[in-house]
Amino acid sequence: MTVELLDQRLAALIDGAAEPVRLATGFAFVEGPVWNASEACLYFSDLKGDIRRRWSERDGDTIVRQPNNHGNGMTYDADMSLLVCEHTTSRVVRERGGSTEVVASHYQGKELNSPNDIVVSRSGSIYFTDPAFGRILPDLGVQRDQELDFQGVYRVTPGGELELLDDDYEQPNGLCFAPGEDVLYVNDCRRHRILQYEVSPDGAVGARSVLVEGIQGFDGMKCDEAGNIYITGPPGTDTGVLVFDAAGVQLGMLGLPEKPANFNWGGPGWSDLYICARTSIYRYSLKVAGAHCSYMG
Repeated sequence: MTVELLDQRLAALIDGAAEPVRLATGFAFVEGPVWNASEACLYFSDLKGDIRRRWSERDGDTIVRQPNNHGNGMTYDADMSLLVCEHTTSRVVRERGGSTEVVASHYQGKELNSPNDIVVSRSGSIYFTDPAFGRILPDLGVQRDQELDFQGVYRVTPGGELELLDDDYEQPNGLCFAPGEDVLYVNDCRRHRILQYEVSPDGAVGARSVLVEGIQGFDGMKCDEAGNIYITGPPGTDTGVLVFDAAGVQLGMLGLPEKPANFNWGGPGWSDLYICARTSIYRYSLKVAGAHCSYMG
């Protein structure tokens, strides 16, 4: 599986002859990768195995935490505290120095569904999606009834208040910021569309519109420093990470031998794309770096 070029602009982002390198394999279902620059390693979730794992060139693959509350999406804040979406507990938690703090667990007195993916803005706001997968799929959490009658997207303000941004979703999944953090992208994977929201400097979210629709398989999503959008692609043998420009035009696909679930930027220059694809971790090296996040330094 190699790069599929649909638009010549993709050639400025990645070598057309590039191929994915498989770094580790043998997992149950991998998700939620995040790169730690100071340790030069990737942390990721083996969601079905209920394990948090660590991979580095020096140490290979090791177990960090087991059980892991069916942890899924992870990111760091500006202080390098780890934020984790937990399916089993229906919480978003912050981990630092051996302690765990609950960031969000209930909305209007009712338990969240199963927080899935998460990003932090440079202003300190936390945004996360809350589909029902950890309640309805037995291998991804604990089967149980929902307390909320919707699946939404939320913001935790720098002051710690939980705000519902939008509940018009079948199942919200991946999300990411444009490089200037003036646009937030969120995908509704069951309705096969990517939505975009205007974001004000204080982190408040405004009007939304549809950017892309009609493509199956949406899950994890990230932007590069040039504003292009990367998102997991369709199921089947022809699968990979789809690349769109900021206007929603598809530039091509980074092919993979397994369907990807999520991915993140890492490496010395933040230009390596580390991809969680079912049973394995893969890496593509690009000519462009990821959109700058607060934890990138």
